[in-house]
Amino acid sequence: MDRIQIRGGNRLQGRIPIGGAKNAALPLMAAALLTDECLTLSNLPHLADISTLANLLGRHGVAIQMVGDEANEGHIGRVLSLQAKEITNTTASYELVRRMRASILVLGALLAREGKAEVSLPGGCAIGTRPVDLHLKGLQQLGADIDLREGYVHAQARSGLRGAKIVFPFVSVGATENLLMAAVLAKGESTLSNASREPEVVDLAACLSAMGAKIEGAGTDTICVQGVDRLHGCQHPIVADRIETGTYAMAAAITGGDLVLEGARREHIVALAEVMTDAGVTLEAVPGGLRVSRSDAELIGVDVMTEPFPGFPTDMQAQMMALMSISTSAAMITETIFENRFMHVPELNRMGADITVHGASAMVRGVKQLVGAEVMATDLRASVSLVLAGLVAEGETVVHRVYHLDRGYERLEEKLAACGAEIARLKH
Repeated sequence: MDRIQIRGGNRLQGRIPIGGAKNAALPLMAAALLTDECLTLSNLPHLADISTLANLLGRHGVAIQMVGDEANEGHIGRVLSLQAKEITNTTASYELVRRMRASILVLGALLAREGKAEVSLPGGCAIGTRPVDLHLKGLQQLGADIDLREGYVHAQARSGLRGAKIVFPFVSVGATENLLMAAVLAKGESTLSNASREPEVVDLAACLSAMGAKIEGAGTDTICVQGVDRLHGCQHPIVADRIETGTYAMAAAITGGDLVLEGARREHIVALAEVMTDAGVTLEAVPGGLRVSRSDAELIGVDVMTEPFPGFPTDMQAQMMALMSISTSAAMITETIFENRFMHVPELNRMGADITVHGASAMVRGVKQLVGAEVMATDLRASVSLVLAGLVAEGETVVHRVYHLDRGYERLEEKLAACGAEIARLKH
């Protein structure tokens, strides 16, 4: 099992290209099930989750072909064509779905196109309960018959899906995406209220619209969909990954560095940018990206509460905690989206951080110096928070279980090393 070894203390300086968003790429790939024509996605990140979903789509009859690479200073944004001329199988097995929760996104698309689907209840995450009941209730409102048995969702819509008014009791990115894909081929009009406003949802809506869907309101809390009979293929570039953007912005901040994040879009990280500015970090738009720097300014403790977009993202909470661990004062970080998302706290404390958890909040008292240690990654974002801590820690840090990291960050150690970090992947 691979490990990442870091010797801290180096100030990062240079340019880092930001890849396509994993959380946008996955629903976009699932959208290929909605048409028999070719969907071409560019700026596709090369990640474990992408490979998992590609394998699953292949089982459903999707022909997948790499049609080109875009080389950019060591970063490769892949160009992938996906074509589901015929759905050969409407069952998504536990074998693949268990590896990644996003596999549930094939449910709405299969049901919309084929009128039936059997999808295993998902796994793939250790950060708490993320139920799919919103997906299922929404599909029932669209006219699907849902039966849960033997760990599978058995869904049927014998007469096809029909439009409905759906009100989510709370904001859910996955449910919004799943029901959006189902609604585009449903008969009549659908309204999704209290919908997710995330850039990844907007990107999916843009792609579906380019495929012939009739969608209004993406990016607001109410999305209106007028169902169409069929969709066609299109070419679509995947939006830049705002979580990768935020992570490398934290890397610049925690090391007192100066990085230009190529392709980053400030409007996608407004809440994060405000918090980092309050903490003493400088963020400025530059041609083609975003510059993040911290020179002599001390890091100031800033309180943070995670919220759905456009609030502070839960996927940046662990990284923010690493940054606050070396601030000059205290910070309170409150997690409102997922339970069990403080599993990185004991590992950061092993490195000398002073963090105390009180229910859904963590009190972070800044220390002058973190110290390198052997630490264990527990989930995707926790793993990268340990890498950030290692970049500024005195001595050597070794992060174990980095397969978590590979689910969401492409060539992270290479990108950081190119900007001055002393970091390497150790193979067993």
